[in-house]
Order: sequence, then structure tokens, then C-alpha cells
Amino acid sequence: MPDQRVASVLEDPAMREAITTVFERSDDGSESLQWRDVSDTLSSEEWGRLIRDGLLVSDGAGFSVANPDRVGEILRQTESAEATAEANDIDVEPWAWYDKAAGLATLFLFAGYWNTGIRDMIASFDDLLLAPVTDALPFFAVVIVLSVVTGLYSTMLQARLQDTETMRAYQERITELKERKEAAKERGDDDVVEDIQAEQMEAVGDQLGMFKLQFRPMVWIMLLTIPVFLWLRWKVRGGHLGPNETGLVVPIAGAVGWQEPLLGPMTTWIVWYFLCSMVARQIIQKALDIQLSHSPSN
Repeated sequence: MPDQRVASVLEDPAMREAITTVFERSDDGSESLQWRDVSDTLSSEEWGRLIRDGLLVSDGAGFSVANPDRVGEILRQTESAEATAEANDIDVEPWAWYDKAAGLATLFLFAGYWNTGIRDMIASFDDLLLAPVTDALPFFAVVIVLSVVTGLYSTMLQARLQDTETMRAYQERITELKERKEAAKERGDDDVVEDIQAEQMEAVGDQLGMFKLQFRPMVWIMLLTIPVFLWLRWKVRGGHLGPNETGLVVPIAGAVGWQEPLLGPMTTWIVWYFLCSMVARQIIQKALDIQLSHSPSN
């Protein structure tokens, strides 16, 4: 059967699906088949059409694929093209104006780590909002309350804004390209390997979009978390704690001041805040049954 005829017949999706089934069950066209061998998938009309169109030829014992090498090559090329088209359908939603505004505001808040004026302005405003809490609770308990609050909205924001479907589609695409490349190498199909390498290079270009996708929820989380951290820093290092708020009693280390190093160079108040935040987020995720992972499913 001429190559052009094979390619023309396989342009029909129904015929391509039918011959794909036959090709797989005949061990890549090396074995003869009867219709009963594929009757659970192909109708008798489809089987007959494959014979009429010359993709199947009688070999005495049954029917075999005509020109199996060419048919296999076309099927692999079609699979590669379909995978590329499907991958290109992964569309990363651009940031809205309010996402960009949140990003600019976050950059301004970041400046508070180095600029005393910005830090004092933000912390003083936070101090007014938190006055009822600081008046009612000791500082270590205030940190726990803030950790729970920040952990709650961080978890909810990430669950709400993280596009897990797009991330999963992108990761599945990367995995699928890797598997196809390994299979092509095992077959010794250098042309297909080159095509897949080109697709992998295109996928690398999509990483910027994936980075923006991942970074979007982080912008909103930082927009609300940075002011809390700046207030804690202002409270401890600025001398705004009460006279009895000297520090914590921790296992092994004993009594340590809030500004004393506790874990390497990290001071007690930072370690306490991050420990409370980590525990709070884990508990909240378990309690609300929120899954933030976007690992590809098996």
C-alpha cells in the first residue's frame, strides 16, 4: 500500500483509532489477527473498512497490517502531534489588575524590612488593631493567636487561588514527554527523539507561566503576613514589650529572652513564631481537609 494512501486513510480519526487497536494487538503488526481478536473494540463495519482501504491484507492465517513500519511511524507522529496540541492547550490565566496591585503593595511592605520609617508606620497601625489582644494575653499567646489567624487565611488563600488543574496538566505533560522520549530511545527512533526534545524546549518556555501561577497565591499571603511579621519585629526589637515579657522557657535551653539566639542565629521570637505557624497550618489543613499538593496523579 503506497505511503500516501496510508497517510490519507489515517487522517480519519475513526480509522486511526481502529488501526491503532489492531496495531497494538498484533504486536506492532507482526502477527495475524481475526476480527474476533478485536471485536470487543472494533465493529464489523470498521474491520471491513480497514480491509477495503487496504490497511489490512489477508495472509492466509488471518489478516495482517499492510506496511506495518510505515503505519507505526505515522501513528507515532500523530501521537506526538496530538500531545503537542494538547500541551499547548495549557493556558495560564494572566494576572488581573488587582493581582498586580497586590504585588506592588507587597513590594512596598517588603521595604519595611530595611526602611525604619515604613516599618514603624505599618507596625504602629497594626498595634492599634491588635491592642485588645495584647492587653488581654501575654506575648507568647499573642504569637499563637497570630499564627493561627495567619495560618488560616494563608491556607484558605492558597487553596482558593492555586490552580491545581493547570499545574497538574503541566506536570503531567513533562512526565509524558519524558516517558515518550525514553520509549523512543529504546526503539532507536532518532527522529521522534528529536521531535520530543523540541517539545521539551517549548515546555521550558512555559515555566515562566507556571512560576507566575505558583507565585500568585504567595503574593496575597505575603500581603497579609508581612505586616504581622513587621509588627512582631517592632514589638520585640523596638522595646515595646511589657516589663514582664522577657522570654520563654523552652526544653533543654531553659529560660531564654525573646532576642536571644535559640536555633543557630535565629532568635527566640522568630523560632516561636515559625514553629507556631507551621503547626497551625498543619492542623488547619487536616481539620478542613485541604489538599495543597499538585503532584500528578498516578
